[in-house]
Amino acid sequence: MTSADDPDDETQLNERFVRGDEDALAELYRRWSPVVFTLALRSLGDRADAADVTQRTFVSAWTSRTGYDPSKARLSTWLVTIARRRIADMHESRARIQRLQEEMMRVTSPDDLVSAPVDLSQSILIANEMRQLRPEAREVMRLAFFDDLTHEEIARRLDMPLGTVKSHIRRSLSRMRDRLEVNRVAP
Repeated sequence: MTSADDPDDETQLNERFVRGDEDALAELYRRWSPVVFTLALRSLGDRADAADVTQRTFVSAWTSRTGYDPSKARLSTWLVTIARRRIADMHESRARIQRLQEEMMRVTSPDDLVSAPVDLSQSILIANEMRQLRPEAREVMRLAFFDDLTHEEIARRLDMPLGTVKSHIRRSLSRMRDRLEVNRVAP
């Protein structure tokens, strides 16, 4: 009879596990993770998902170990029950992702995914106007409009007061608009 088949050994392992003995958890993992992994792999058909379910099973068992009652089921049975719940969770997660993807495809046409062509002449005009700004204001505008940072992110990155960032953007936009209107470029 091996130690895994010894009822006294299993009782001791159960007690150690419930008390929070990490060596007991390691022993349970060594003994039962191949079974949990195989169950998950057969149900899910994906090794990465099966490995994830195996990990989640043992994390769930560890965090809820004080709720384990050896008079109701063997520890191995309890682990398999947890594994089946985690497998069901994974199937539900996959179904939810599939529904979201289908919804995205239903509300988004392929034409929406293609951006409008860039007007090179306007890009050159804007770049020229940006070069005419003071260096500090130009950097703020670049971060705001080309790097798509928020005002708060710009303030942190440049170690500048938030109000100063906002003022640079407001004044720069106003100056650029005025120059473009004078040249009758802007409507």
